[in-house]
Amino acid sequence: MKLAIIGGGPSAFYVASRLHKLLPQTLDYRIHLFDRLWSPHGLVRYGVAPDHPEVKNCTHKFDEAALDRRLRFFGNVNVGDSPSPIQHTVKLPLSSVFSNYSHVVFATGCTLPKRHSELPPSAICISALSMVHWYTQHPNAPSPPPLDKLSHVSLIGNGNVSLDVARMLLTHVDVLRKYDVPERVLDVLAESTVKHVSIVGRRGPLEAAFTMKELREMINLPDASMVPLAPALLQPSEGVPLTRQQTRVLQLLSKGSKNTFGTTAKTWSLDFYRSPAGLMVPSPENTRAQLSLAHTVVDPATQRAVPAGETSTVATDLVVTSLGFHGEPTAPYFDPGLGHLRTLSNRIVTNAGTTLRNVYGSGWASTGAHGVLAATMMNAYDVAETIVNDHMNPLEGTEGVLNPDPSLEELPEEVVHGIRERNIVEYPDWKRIDEEEMRRGQVRAGCLSLPQNGLSAVFHRCLKLRPPFIATPTSRGTLCPPPPEPCVYLIHGGVYGHNYEVRADVQWRGVQHGGSTSDGLRTWWRRWVGLAGCEGMAEGHTVG
Repeated sequence: MKLAIIGGGPSAFYVASRLHKLLPQTLDYRIHLFDRLWSPHGLVRYGVAPDHPEVKNCTHKFDEAALDRRLRFFGNVNVGDSPSPIQHTVKLPLSSVFSNYSHVVFATGCTLPKRHSELPPSAICISALSMVHWYTQHPNAPSPPPLDKLSHVSLIGNGNVSLDVARMLLTHVDVLRKYDVPERVLDVLAESTVKHVSIVGRRGPLEAAFTMKELREMINLPDASMVPLAPALLQPSEGVPLTRQQTRVLQLLSKGSKNTFGTTAKTWSLDFYRSPAGLMVPSPENTRAQLSLAHTVVDPATQRAVPAGETSTVATDLVVTSLGFHGEPTAPYFDPGLGHLRTLSNRIVTNAGTTLRNVYGSGWASTGAHGVLAATMMNAYDVAETIVNDHMNPLEGTEGVLNPDPSLEELPEEVVHGIRERNIVEYPDWKRIDEEEMRRGQVRAGCLSLPQNGLSAVFHRCLKLRPPFIATPTSRGTLCPPPPEPCVYLIHGGVYGHNYEVRADVQWRGVQHGGSTSDGLRTWWRRWVGLAGCEGMAEGHTVG
């Protein structure tokens, strides 16, 4: 068996980990994980709220799976024809995967935010995903909204992601400083003038999507207080049985926040039975945007929110939509009706309804974007068992699209080339970066002094280091165009600085060499020396 897992998040590693336990010891197999991001672990790294470090404990299990010599991780590889939002990834066609592997698992997750038809994206209406990517410093992170010019934020949706964003906006920066929050994010939050966060949900407290843990954290925020809810909202309909979870939610909401409303500078509210009906941009008459909300009720027969016939308007500075996620429409086997890949009993199904032999879907890519990490793990385990069962007892009536007898040791030629050109990050490279991040986790601003052999992989961010910036090399060390602010680039054992920026703990030797090229790039070579006395040659390009 030679398995390619497309995706390097929790689902991918859980499948691999389970297969290590289920497959017979006598079976010689290989598992290769491919991810378009340079680093593994997906949402665990770039989706978990920084003040929830305990959720990241699962990475120890992923490390154990990666220690097995039969598993390899290849980061910075974009599989398929979908354009990658990450620059400079190695392109690996799906046809190349199919011709080099006997089994394939799609574990690509749901990477795009769902939009509201009444709230088109704009400068005053962004997705919660963009906020999450910003405060976790995802390689594709956008610039943050101007928090130093805002006082009122409206969050549309009341799931856990919405509460994560609210908590980040309402928690004092000194509290966040204890966690895995990049220094540049802390700088922005320190200047924030946000005073109120409104969390809008189209149904009531009994149907809210948040968990008790997340709600309790909001209730106990040390520097914010909740607008009290009307008692009528907390009275369930007569004769409606409540689950234990619903009972606890009502009890917690009836007590209100730890801080009495009005005693704190920052406040928040849960605005139930409201659905966006439109958004008017600021005008000379109204310096704030006007968010129109349709009032709703829950249809007892369908449990869906339906219009109640009334509307109201809220003056707000920023609208953040948190309505869930869907898969990429350009992905193979994507079902637009489902919003994720089309599967049946964990097996990928074509548009014609044919089940593909030894091709599977796992995690959110297969189930849709719902469920916590434990649910993802259970689904991945089930997928692994399906793979083993199909291997031992091949399913009849399926369509074969893979190579039934590939070479176990041979890699796709695109991957071989990417490794040779140092454009691909493997797990040992990642672990060196991870260890350095952990070691430097308490550093406040500055630059790394690299060990003598440096880092042999792309370095995106170091905890608490300023400023995080991705430097993605090609064979000649080509870099993304540098931003106007001072930066430090870490690449293949070399530290890159701008021509006009030198970090305090790096001493540059030599000047620019080389010259202009026909493609408009300016090339330079720098010899550098760090505090540790390590030296190395580095080559890079910048536009200009």
